[in-house]
Amino acid sequence: MILKVKALSPKIGAEIPAPFYASAGAAAMDLHACMDEAVTIPAGARRVIPTGIAIALPGPEYVALIFARSGLGIKHGVAPANCVGVIDSDYRGEILVGLQNSGESEYTVQPADRIAQLMITPVIQAEVALVDELDQTVRGVGRFGSTGQ
Repeated sequence: MILKVKALSPKIGAEIPAPFYASAGAAAMDLHACMDEAVTIPAGARRVIPTGIAIALPGPEYVALIFARSGLGIKHGVAPANCVGVIDSDYRGEILVGLQNSGESEYTVQPADRIAQLMITPVIQAEVALVDELDQTVRGVGRFGSTGQ
């Protein structure tokens, strides 16, 4: 599939890389901060970071998902505020990443920093059927921890 990426800033492709896969086995592309100056996220706070790009997925059979970068999350407690961002196939606006700092100290995002990962994946739009009963399983209605883990 072809992912069309529109640069919304002249910095994209010059000072700030367009999204790309860092290795042959990479499942997601890094998204970079596209801004003129650094943004500090205090501990416990959230900030919206622009990427300077918009995308066009080829149709409703695809979705773009925004995930945390493991290094930011593990080392600094900085990850997308909504856990996983969903970019629908018909959205054409700038990709913005809401970052949450759950760490104990402030974190500063510099221009061009890698802030999140963008993954493209297939979508199955289910047909919803309201029913009176569901089929039985061994687990049944067992909740958290019911499988012994």
